[in-house]
Amino acid sequence: MQRGTFQLMKSVNKSLVLNKIRTFEPISRAQIAKETKLTPPTVSSIVKELIEEGLVIEKELGASQGGRKPTLLYVNSSAFYVIGVDAGPETIRCILSNLSGEILEQSSAIIPKPITNQAFMTMLKDGIRNVLQASSVEEDKIIGIGVAMHGVVEVETGIALFAPNLELKNIQIKAELEEAFNLNVKVENDGRAMALGESWFGGHANVESMVAVNLGRGVGAGIVINGKLYHGAQDIAGELGHMTIDLHGERCTCGNRGCLQTFVTGSAIAAYAHKKIKGASQEADTAEAIYERAIAGEQEYIEVFQEIAEIIGVGLTNLIHILNPDKIILGGGVMNSREIMLPVIKQTIHQRALTGKAKETQVEATNLYDNATVLGAISLLLIELFNPM
Repeated sequence: MQRGTFQLMKSVNKSLVLNKIRTFEPISRAQIAKETKLTPPTVSSIVKELIEEGLVIEKELGASQGGRKPTLLYVNSSAFYVIGVDAGPETIRCILSNLSGEILEQSSAIIPKPITNQAFMTMLKDGIRNVLQASSVEEDKIIGIGVAMHGVVEVETGIALFAPNLELKNIQIKAELEEAFNLNVKVENDGRAMALGESWFGGHANVESMVAVNLGRGVGAGIVINGKLYHGAQDIAGELGHMTIDLHGERCTCGNRGCLQTFVTGSAIAAYAHKKIKGASQEADTAEAIYERAIAGEQEYIEVFQEIAEIIGVGLTNLIHILNPDKIILGGGVMNSREIMLPVIKQTIHQRALTGKAKETQVEATNLYDNATVLGAISLLLIELFNPM
């Protein structure tokens, strides 16, 4: 066996053990060996390295299985820190997080429009500096910056190719931030970042295939398979919002007509209510205001959300027929109306999906709420540490 191959195998095994501790902590060395199929001496050797590096700590003793009580292992959340950025389309939010996704510092700023590439990058850098200056964390403990960017992102180069709501193109995010902060920078589409955040911090660690859908000012989605993001051939996998629903529908920001997001975003819901309900334009000019009328029991407003939920259900049924994921997670501002919409979404899928098992695809609203995307930005760096292969 070549030395390089041996070193690679050691690295793979080390990541396997570290990720097993992260996912199932507290866990014993014996349980790690059993679940990973690694030998107990190999596990003990790797754990020793991880403890010496400060990534893993030993805590309380577990229940005895007839011999000496096992020592339980945990990830040391304060070993390293990550900066996460949720960039656009209306605000830039920056956080500093530990390895467990605990938010220690944060800053937020509204993006003025119109804005240039240079002004946008200045805002990004200022937000990152704000969280760094507010924190007492040593800079050598920060492993990098993750950016969840609105629009189409070229992941390898970290360039935002097109941010439609900001009307910007070819923003050199990775190159400029690495030069400014001398840190490793990962840039990802915000919908895909949200999916990774859900996979890491949303309680779905054992799900093999999952899609997270962000329903807000736009519609984005991310596909996670075996803990890894699926990007597609040209980095546009997950552009669920641009699935055509009506060939002759409203013009979308992408230039096509009748995209899903022309029906189900917050602004689209408000526009639909104005058409459907007499006087709605004077009484409820945002999706939030319409929601307030709905939860107050006004049937016309309830029906608006139910009809929009049916359209979402149609889009998700199409998604199920193409990808057949184990689970779909729904987030974004539109899902603040989850108690009205989620039952109709599930009912629509149950009516339209091809098979009995497909009809029962798990569909849930996020429990991370507004933090899903920015925690996804954090996860872009964590996946390099915990699961690099």
